[in-house]
Amino acid sequence: MSKKQNSQLIRDLTTGSVPVTLLTFATPLFLSGLLQTVYNMVDMIVVGRFVGTNGLSAVAIGGEVLQLLTFVAMGISNAGQITISRYVGEGRRDRVGQMVGTMFTLLMSAAVILMIIFLFGYKGVMRWLNTPASSWDMTRDYIVTCICGLVFIYGYNMVSAMLRGMGDSRHPFQFIAIASVLNIILDLVFVAGMHLGAFGAALGTVIGQAVSFIFALRLLYRNREQFYFDFRPEHFRIYKEVIKPLLSLGIPMVIQSAAITFSMLFVNSYVNSYGVNAVAVTGVGRKIEQIVNIVSQAVSSAGGAMIAQALGASKTSRVPKVVLTAFCVVAVPAALMGIITVLRPEWLFGLFSSDEAVLTLALTYIPFALIQYTGSTVRPAAFSLINGSGNSRLNLTVALLDGIVCRIGLAMLFGVKMNMGIRGFWLGNALSGLVPGVIGAAYLLSGTWKNRVSVKTA
Repeated sequence: MSKKQNSQLIRDLTTGSVPVTLLTFATPLFLSGLLQTVYNMVDMIVVGRFVGTNGLSAVAIGGEVLQLLTFVAMGISNAGQITISRYVGEGRRDRVGQMVGTMFTLLMSAAVILMIIFLFGYKGVMRWLNTPASSWDMTRDYIVTCICGLVFIYGYNMVSAMLRGMGDSRHPFQFIAIASVLNIILDLVFVAGMHLGAFGAALGTVIGQAVSFIFALRLLYRNREQFYFDFRPEHFRIYKEVIKPLLSLGIPMVIQSAAITFSMLFVNSYVNSYGVNAVAVTGVGRKIEQIVNIVSQAVSSAGGAMIAQALGASKTSRVPKVVLTAFCVVAVPAALMGIITVLRPEWLFGLFSSDEAVLTLALTYIPFALIQYTGSTVRPAAFSLINGSGNSRLNLTVALLDGIVCRIGLAMLFGVKMNMGIRGFWLGNALSGLVPGVIGAAYLLSGTWKNRVSVKTA
């Protein structure tokens, strides 16, 4: 790779038009998320068509467990990305190399530990989730296969976060494209061709992630000089100089991710007790909502990196512009998705299943999907500011309110106390997604984020 190409790994996000910079940086992230969502949806579409409702239920529950397993990777990786962006904005490149070594050691160790724990404890998780007996075996196969590939999933998220922290969102898109294409091909081979069921879908996902991680690791090695990390064994360690800022932001992000995932699993444990049709509708609904969420997550990640670099460079006037732009960018696809959901629900849900019972129940999910789209619109602006400013305490507050107090509390209120049944659990889960937007708006108006202009180190 030429020096000119190498220089593209480091981008200054504090110059130029805010909308243009945000869209330029977020577009590859969006495309990465879109591809990832597509291949996750392909899992459900192929399994739903070739295996049936029980297979669809297995993939839905297995996907929820996999999301639980990745909470450490998501939290620490996002924190690492934000912190690296701050170091880049401050011109402290030596800290970037230390962060790379620290993240490698921390996340790979976490992946191995979680893999061992869940290989022994997955049955308890399945029972807690009220996994239907008719889909038990397929759900077990899906979960165990994904657990065995946890190292690759952690590795991909880690390296991609490092690259995005340096201002490079193009290469992570290329890596997820590799994983997506492989997964789609392998789904058709393993599930449609070899009739391996949910196990085949999980195997395709793991292989795709493994190949993607290998390509990402290769790029990182070839550009090791820019990261001030030479891949020597003695440098794969935790550096005290960077572990404090990483954990001060990462722990709340881990708690946030874990709390949201745990609370969703808690709510779904009640939903799953209504049978495979309820599980299928909830799983399909989540996949459809993910179409908006991928824009939300891409903008949140890009906005957080931009705000981190802006604060690192003391350009505070740029921050409100990033927040407003983040909101407007997500509002457009959310509105379009809402229109499609209201006008063509049978077609939308029919992509995943032709079961009349599933499609009939899916029509009652529409109002809750619209609330979910609204939450996806307000969250990226809030998280861009909260994460980009490195406000770990506020991040923890959002995690506890969104993930535990509101989601579980509202779901139990509507679903159990008010006896609304499955619709009550759907409503509680949807309304909790609005909480980060309210908190983020208050934080923006307070102006206290202006004081957070440097990374604190040990």
